[in-house]
Amino acid sequence: MSRNIIAILRGIQPHEAAEICATLIAEGITRIEVPLNSPEPLKSIEAMAHNHGAEAMIGAGTVLDVQSVTDVANAGGKMIVSPNADTAVIAASKAAGMKSYPGVMTPTECFAALKAGADGLKLFPSFLLGIEGLKAINAVLPAGTETYAVGGVGPANFAEWLAAGVTGFGLGSSLYKPGYSAADVGKNAREAVAAYDKALRQ
Repeated sequence: MSRNIIAILRGIQPHEAAEICATLIAEGITRIEVPLNSPEPLKSIEAMAHNHGAEAMIGAGTVLDVQSVTDVANAGGKMIVSPNADTAVIAASKAAGMKSYPGVMTPTECFAALKAGADGLKLFPSFLLGIEGLKAINAVLPAGTETYAVGGVGPANFAEWLAAGVTGFGLGSSLYKPGYSAADVGKNAREAVAAYDKALRQ
């Protein structure tokens, strides 16, 4: 079962990337991003894509320019996630055949990103938007728009966000921090997946 959870592995290093990627996949998380402000991010993406590209959607986060989109594509990435809604980055991602998830906060940004071709919207930071903000924006978004809450979300409030209409989550430090072992990540992923599945049933 593929879940609408994007694992954000900020700070991961190439030597551990493939193992941690495999652990996430085994626990049911198959959308994985390496923020470009991590150490040697393209090498980590390449390692993950080479070993697990058929089982998971591997990509990059914190993508701020068009050249980075090209670099990620060349490394085997299939997904571009950004903290902002840069229409040039969105267009380049789609031209390269990649999924595009730009960061948005306001209705203006949401509609501009969708018009540029975004596959989904990263609500960031979601703790600033809040549940009521999500409800208000959801009321005007096109039906079927994918929205991912990122920043201040986790197993404890999955149910609340899903009830308000969000379709997925981006999880960072609750899954991985530099120094965590694959076993640590596996335990965190197991707890997140269990909470997500339970919240979906509510």
